[in-house]
Amino acid sequence: MPVEREIFGHLPDGTAIERVTLRRDGGLTARIISYGGALQALLVADSAGAVDDVVLGFDALEPYTRLGCYFGMTVGRYANRIAGGRFVIDGTEVSLARNNGPNALHGGINGFSRKAWRIVSAEDGPVPTLTLACRSPDGEEGYPGTVETRLRYSLPAPGELLLDITATSDRATVVNLTNHSFFNLDGAAAGDILQHRLQIAADHFLAVDETAIPLQEPPRGVTGTPFDFREAHPIGARIRHSDEQLRRGRGYDHNFCLVPADGLPTDDLPTDALRLAARVEAPRSGRIMELHTDQPGLQLYSGNFLDGSVAGKHGRLHRQADAFCLEPQIWPDAPNRPDFPSARLTPGMIYRHRTLYRFTA
Repeated sequence: MPVEREIFGHLPDGTAIERVTLRRDGGLTARIISYGGALQALLVADSAGAVDDVVLGFDALEPYTRLGCYFGMTVGRYANRIAGGRFVIDGTEVSLARNNGPNALHGGINGFSRKAWRIVSAEDGPVPTLTLACRSPDGEEGYPGTVETRLRYSLPAPGELLLDITATSDRATVVNLTNHSFFNLDGAAAGDILQHRLQIAADHFLAVDETAIPLQEPPRGVTGTPFDFREAHPIGARIRHSDEQLRRGRGYDHNFCLVPADGLPTDDLPTDALRLAARVEAPRSGRIMELHTDQPGLQLYSGNFLDGSVAGKHGRLHRQADAFCLEPQIWPDAPNRPDFPSARLTPGMIYRHRTLYRFTA
């Protein structure tokens, strides 16, 4: 039986953008729009059984189409930054659009987050599932190769949202995709997330320069720094420490180095084989989110550049630290760093990304 589908809006060229609702009895409700493959809403019960939306976003299509908006979107071809908007692959220099100071960010000006994804299937049943697809032609935003991508959202168990992403290319290229949801476990309109208690399974992080590009040094140990989340701490407990890295990011906007993904099976990876990368608990609502993934990195962003200039759902103005992002991905600037996990994708290979969000209260 098909799941609920409705028209969310139309692009200027007349393309209809749909919103698909996935529901699971006794579990989550997820609403996804075909523009940007975005998670538009995620309804989760708190410890008292009250249900609220825990992701930032918009009630209409038009705000999603604005440059610089990534609320809930699937970003690529390359999530995060590539230094100088350039890299070399097989001896050929690739030049990209520079849309973040001197660097390329999240796939450029018209990356995957600004595409109308095609709905392949939307199915109800024991595991409600939505599958979307998009095609990125050779040379788009400067990237070589025609890339075909599939994105699947599913609700495999009560309280679980699973994202599966695959991609192929007809030429050697780089691919690094992630979901860019902004979470507030007290509810999207609840205020700041500074008291949310965060734990990240990482001993190292990537220190960055003034433009948020990783420094030419090995990953730094978290011991003795505000980046040590191996034990749970409130996100805001050390965010105002006099630390050069926090000053550069105006808070947290850094990649944490998870256990390398090499060695995990790549076909039909069961959810119980994914590593626990992060756990977040909201003391006020009692909601807990665990993030399990097969990716080698996790970008923590503490909503540093939310400035009240954009009205979200129900007209709510979002300000600094009103939400956090946890973005599983390959490390930033990996195409220029042979010492980092590789983002290379060649013909015959399949790029895979699998992330599970598990909610309890």
